[in-house]
Order: sequence, then C-alpha cells, then structure tokens
Amino acid sequence: MGPPLLRRNAAASMADTLLKSTTRHIRLFTARVENGQLVADPSQLTLDIDPDNEFLWEQPALDAVQGRFRELVDAHAGADLNDYNLRRIGSELEGTVRQLLQAGQLRYNPDCRVLNYSMGLPQSPYAE
Repeated sequence: MGPPLLRRNAAASMADTLLKSTTRHIRLFTARVENGQLVADPSQLTLDIDPDNEFLWEQPALDAVQGRFRELVDAHAGADLNDYNLRRIGSELEGTVRQLLQAGQLRYNPDCRVLNYSMGLPQSPYAE
C-alpha cells in the first residue's frame, strides 16, 4: 500500500475516529474493511456506492463512479483529511451518479425497497 492519498490535520487528535460523508447514494469512510466490518484507518478511504440499491448497476457505470472517485482523491492529495473535504468528494460523486442516470447509463431498480426517484423521474421517449 502506498502513502496516504489525503492526510489528517496534524493538530487533530482523531487517529482512531472514523470520518464519514454520506449522501443518498454515496458513502465515504476513513476506514478499511476487515471481515465485513469497517475499521478506522486515517490513511484509506472506502467508497460505498448506492447502499440502498436504488439503481441497477452495470460495470461501465460502476467503473465511471470509481474512476471519478480516484480522480477526486488524487486532486485532493496532500490536503487535510477532514469532514469538509470528504463532503466535497461525496457531493461530486453524487453528481456523477445523477449524470449517469440522465445519460441513460444507469436505471432505477424497480425492485428497490422504496422507489422514490430521488434523482428525478425516469426519462422516457415520446410515443409517436
């Protein structure tokens, strides 16, 4: 594993504190996954995409969100790892999910527990 992509503010004494950013479809944690559990790790960000399964994901859409995540983390390299920066990354990724939906690269899951069209109503072609 390489050096941390983001760094904790040296003045903060939160070494074992899990920072997180949650939006409707994106969750970020300063943690790693061990045995199915999150373990606080200030040198790693873990991305959870669409935890409520509101969308039907195909690999190209997942790759797009994960690629954007890597771009955003790289762009913040060396910046303080704090709530504000995590929220910025999470909000950007939420926007990426919206763009994928609007471009037709992502679809709502009709079997979702609660189908509320949180990103807007599905687009349908006009009948002629």
